[in-house]
Amino acid sequence: MPRSQPKVTLDGIHRWQIQIENSFLSSYKNKRSIGPLHTCGSVAVTGDGSRLVTCVAEEADTQSITSLCLTPSASQLIVFTSTPSLRVYEIPTAAVKNKIHPVRVVARAHDAPVHVCTIDPSSTYLASGSADGVVKVWDIKRGYITHVFKGHGGIVSALKFNFPRDPSVVVPQNIHQLITASVDTRIRIFDLTATSSKGDQAALRPIAILEGHVSVPRGLDVTPDGKWLISGGRDSVVLVWNLHAKSTGAKSAEATKGKGKSNSPVLTQTIPVMERVEAVGLLQAEDSVPSSSASKLRFYTAGEKGIIRIWDVKDSSVLYSLSQVADLQTENQEEQRQIVEAIYLPLISTIVSVHADQNILFYDLNTRNLHRQLIGFNDEIVDAVFLSPNAPKSVDSHIAFATNSSLIRVYSTTGLDARLLTGHTEIVLSLDHGAGGKLFASGSKDRSVRLWAPTSPNDDLLTEWGCVAICEGHAESVGTVAMSRTSGEVGTTSVQFMFSGSQDRTIKMWYIGDVPLVFDASQHGQSLMKCKSLTTHKAHEKDINSLDVAPNDRLLASGSQDRTTKVYEINFSCATGDRSAHGEIKLLGTCKGHKRGVWTVKFGRSERVLATGSGDKTVKLWNLEDFTCVKTFEGHTNSVLRVDFINHDMQLVTSASDGLVKMWNVREEECTATMDNHEDKVWALAVSTDERVIVSAAADSVVTFWQDCTEEQAQENEAKRSELVLREQDFMNYLSLHDYRKAIQLALAMQQPGRLLSLFKDIRATSSEFAADASSVTGNDAVDEVLRTLGGSDLARLLRYVRDWNPNAKTSGVAQGVLYAVMKLRSADDVIAAFTDEAQEDILQSSGQEGVKSTASGNTALKELIDGMIPYTERHLSRMDRLVQDSFVVDYILSEMDDGMFDGQDIDTSTMDVDTEVSS
Repeated sequence: MPRSQPKVTLDGIHRWQIQIENSFLSSYKNKRSIGPLHTCGSVAVTGDGSRLVTCVAEEADTQSITSLCLTPSASQLIVFTSTPSLRVYEIPTAAVKNKIHPVRVVARAHDAPVHVCTIDPSSTYLASGSADGVVKVWDIKRGYITHVFKGHGGIVSALKFNFPRDPSVVVPQNIHQLITASVDTRIRIFDLTATSSKGDQAALRPIAILEGHVSVPRGLDVTPDGKWLISGGRDSVVLVWNLHAKSTGAKSAEATKGKGKSNSPVLTQTIPVMERVEAVGLLQAEDSVPSSSASKLRFYTAGEKGIIRIWDVKDSSVLYSLSQVADLQTENQEEQRQIVEAIYLPLISTIVSVHADQNILFYDLNTRNLHRQLIGFNDEIVDAVFLSPNAPKSVDSHIAFATNSSLIRVYSTTGLDARLLTGHTEIVLSLDHGAGGKLFASGSKDRSVRLWAPTSPNDDLLTEWGCVAICEGHAESVGTVAMSRTSGEVGTTSVQFMFSGSQDRTIKMWYIGDVPLVFDASQHGQSLMKCKSLTTHKAHEKDINSLDVAPNDRLLASGSQDRTTKVYEINFSCATGDRSAHGEIKLLGTCKGHKRGVWTVKFGRSERVLATGSGDKTVKLWNLEDFTCVKTFEGHTNSVLRVDFINHDMQLVTSASDGLVKMWNVREEECTATMDNHEDKVWALAVSTDERVIVSAAADSVVTFWQDCTEEQAQENEAKRSELVLREQDFMNYLSLHDYRKAIQLALAMQQPGRLLSLFKDIRATSSEFAADASSVTGNDAVDEVLRTLGGSDLARLLRYVRDWNPNAKTSGVAQGVLYAVMKLRSADDVIAAFTDEAQEDILQSSGQEGVKSTASGNTALKELIDGMIPYTERHLSRMDRLVQDSFVVDYILSEMDDGMFDGQDIDTSTMDVDTEVSS
């Protein structure tokens, strides 16, 4: 929740200062991150659509994945790599953090890379086709090859099992077939039951070869009863085959010599689809059993146009399409939108399409609408802005990103569902939202600015967006946009004007008061509203990098590569009656002081100040009265790319090319927090309305949501402090009661070696003043019992404290005494077991992650401790030996000094007592 600004009273100045100190936002945690989901390779989805398997390329030296598939039971994942090796993984039923290792690995599954693989409906057999034209059938459970089919004229392009199941037949058919397609344009049908009864090579030949395509077949599918086969290829046609037809002549497939089969597949229909087909499949009828005629067959196609079409076989016509073609598409955009794979999920009536630009779309066949979209790879993210399409009902429910693409990504802030906005023909460089957060603008390399609005203001989850207006007039790329911060009329959210800055070094002011705040989908495709330019101002000598409008719409700031920041006065008058809107800007002052180009400018929300970030690694705060620099913030190690004010302008948040996000105390000019989750330049930074969430996005394609946890951290610290106070009080009570057992255990639990050292000193002092227990090693039976029964990890911790005390001459006596007692009271096996238990606890606390210390085994840890103690122990013993030797010299000198004064008298010849504890 937003924090209220502290009030100043005449008798509460000191309390106000304390309240300001306590109100600083000092701690943000990584709430969640959005990283690459799919960058290359195949995609697999479970039958219920609950799990998705994708390939994400990594920079590490790992083998790339060439093909993968899931068993229909969703229990196992089959992966083929470029080696080419076969790996089988067990799919866990719940989410796990640790890396999943394969349960079976076949190092050399094929002699060439495998590009296609499929699994039969019973999850028993796996078929894989390689680039050398070899198809192998595997028994998944037992892990051996059952069939090897050769003879394909090149790369195998498609595979499909045919295990007919006709509920109308009493006796089940013993037909097990594998249908393959390759780049030689032929489709082959193999009998999987032939090899079990015949051992000759003829059994491995196809029982039928289907010829009809003139290009590579990419998709195969068979009806459940095994009668109809459809195939689609890059020759832009779909062929329908009758697998149970009698041989009638010309159109019958070429049968293998010597087989003498009574039924031979026949081509019954050729359907031109007018696009290269990459995926084809049959749709299941919900209201009827598997069809016995082609008149009721429905199938889908997907290919180069990026559209999924549903076809009727009887009429050879398109029933409907599941996507729409964008109005403006360049050749590059068409290539990116091509569908490379499509997966049909009959259990949930959904078709999943995988596009060349790594986006994954889920279409509902019942509603014929897109109900989910996952963006696989965002590439380099250059700008971000929060959106509120349902304001004031919900605020900051979506966030838009501009990436290294002409498509704008709009994410829901609560999940991974996203939408792609098409319209620009070149890369989008900047984003900004107006008052209310419904309308937002985008500037692009295509020299235009587009305005976007939501279509459904009452729907929180499925909000769609559309372009409602366009601004054209710049001669170069539009690198920055800034919209009005206030509404045009009281009670409305309309925005009246907007500014755009370009590489042509000019700033344009646009009138957008007539732009609708809701996009009408029924008018999609019609001509867009063109906004009027109110003024054009030649602003800088180099490219304009950033613009910002003051919260009261009175001032405009611009930052440029010419190392200056300029502040303008905005004069705007709304359209009234016959009078059109009028606007202009007037230069008020120039802020000079940066040594490199200015990347970002931002006005304070409540104070008349301006913050700028530059390539000279600094952030400067400017006074808008005389345009002088009042503060400079240094701490980033590279160019500062974004800056914003938070917490009533008492703090700054910045992002830079060093991959860090930093928070600053404006008054003290010091960094209060550093957030690190990026490996590249952090171009985008957005702060939510309540300032509870900060979103950073970088060139590493990672989006991070930073959640304010200052209050939670303060409460946690207060709880720890209270607990520590109670423990310290208990410790003092135990000492006063001479309950050394509980005192030592509590000191070890609090991890306070200083209190433990004082405790052992007191015990030694008590033993020396009073008669020590004759049978006690330490001089106190209670302490002996504690050391004798101390737990594994506590004993290891105590010995580490002894190691730390041993180097200092003041504390070495205590260290040696405790060490002597431990060696007397505990066996070597106990000490080794103590360090082993400590190592196991460290592993459990680290959850298997990297960074586990060198206490991997008890022997190793104990050796390290002994190696650290022996040199200092030997030094102490040497010093004691020298001291004893010096004592004999003193005795001799004293005896010589008496010069026979005590001749004939009894002289006490006992040796002099020497204090073994040597002070430094």
